Amino acid sequence: MQNEKSEAFLRLVKIMDELREQCPWDRKQTIETLRQLTIEETYELVDAITDTDWKGIKEELGDILLHIIFYAKIATEQNQFTLEEVINGVCEKLIYRHPHIYSDVKVNDEEDVKRNWEKLKIKSGKKSVLSGVPKSLPATIKAMRLQEKAKQVGFEWENKDQVWEKVEEEQKELFEAIASGDKSKMEDELGDVFFSLINFARFLQLDAENALERTNKKFFDRFVKMEETAAGMGKALSAMTLQEMDAEWDKIKKQSKE
Repeated sequence: MQNEKSEAFLRLVKIMDELREQCPWDRKQTIETLRQLTIEETYELVDAITDTDWKGIKEELGDILLHIIFYAKIATEQNQFTLEEVINGVCEKLIYRHPHIYSDVKVNDEEDVKRNWEKLKIKSGKKSVLSGVPKSLPATIKAMRLQEKAKQVGFEWENKDQVWEKVEEEQKELFEAIASGDKSKMEDELGDVFFSLINFARFLQLDAENALERTNKKFFDRFVKMEETAAGMGKALSAMTLQEMDAEWDKIKKQSKE
């Protein structure tokens, strides 16, 4: 089994070498031109995970693995680093950050593991426990990561009831901002509501980003069905009243739950 994994990996590395030398498109690529493609591949993987599409997950993982090897190939050509250095680097980091496996540190649960991980990162030179959260992360995911990291130093509510009280507090402040008519305050307070709701989702052990994406997908599917129903009646949605569309929406919603 180990030999099969090694052979498959080396086969992909060999193909990448050949493409870089022989294919005009592959030869032309840089880390800058690959960047957007990598982002797209990552989101395609996220879509497959949201749909629990194992066939899609397998395919998208292959595409991302190819991109990793592609970046390392370009870096090697420019005498920056090699693929071997990438792999050994992450191996050393994993060993260092898992002393409960590779040393004599004792842990009781996954929370202990996370706390040790953050302590070791600070020891390695990180200036803040919040370091390492990419600036370009989507806002919902970034909020989850910031909250998870803050938790590792004890900045955390004790239970979900306290978190919900915070949600209600932020909602009250949002309504006050709305009453003031100050757009900047409204945006700030709305952001606070979102942040507190994401925190509440975390206490429920739910993925806020995935929950919202499921709703996006649900809305998309139901809206398209509503368009198809209207077309079947020889109508355009724009020609229907809101009451007619709402009635049709309720029918589709009921059918989707049966």
